[in-house]
Amino acid sequence: MALRLVQVNFKARDDSALGRFWAEALGWGVSSEGPGVTNVEPVGFAWPDPAAVCVDVVTVPDPETVKYRAHLDLATTSEAHHAELVARLLELGATPADVGQGDVPWTVLADPEGNVFCVLEPRPIYRDTGPIATVVVNCADPRAMARFWGEATDWTLHEVNDDHARLRSAKGVGPYLELLRTSGVETVWNRVHLDLMPYPGDDQAAEVARLRALGATDADVGQGDVSWVCLADPEGNEFCILTPG
Repeated sequence: MALRLVQVNFKARDDSALGRFWAEALGWGVSSEGPGVTNVEPVGFAWPDPAAVCVDVVTVPDPETVKYRAHLDLATTSEAHHAELVARLLELGATPADVGQGDVPWTVLADPEGNVFCVLEPRPIYRDTGPIATVVVNCADPRAMARFWGEATDWTLHEVNDDHARLRSAKGVGPYLELLRTSGVETVWNRVHLDLMPYPGDDQAAEVARLRALGATDADVGQGDVSWVCLADPEGNEFCILTPG
């Protein structure tokens, strides 16, 4: 039994507008499974597939402005590509963001609703990830979080130390999941969270029980009566377990 990381979920005031921004940013297409939900994924993509972690944008009433514990890092292939992508994102409505990064080779931006993300300088490790290099989750203890997420998913741990841990699909495709040690990690509700899915034939309830045994706890984010289950990892980051598919 194991789970797949299938998408990153963004809470938004306007899912359609924010979805269009991310589709343009990533060079992907948009679709919708219903009012208030915009799905952003590669054109012709058969979801779910480890080759990409998709973006799901959901409208909620007045999402709070908080310091986000999860964000996306975008990959670039050259200095020219980095400059071109940053310029294009600014034209699309992104704005420069200062999160105390100082003088660094990557560029920190915020999307039109204030979600912070990074455009990385070219790095060989991300040359084959697709437009999303890594999904970053801030935490206090990367080693402990790597143990949890390594057990929760079928992803492979590539690197771990006191400052960060890096996992990737066992198939060696798609973006990485990076657990980054950050001081003063917030305990507030997140506007960005991860969605995981059991494999076909696996049981959602059994997976939820397994994750609780690993240290996950139940989370109430106002979801009501829904088909998915909301949990929080040992450091309080909310995530959802979808029905198998």
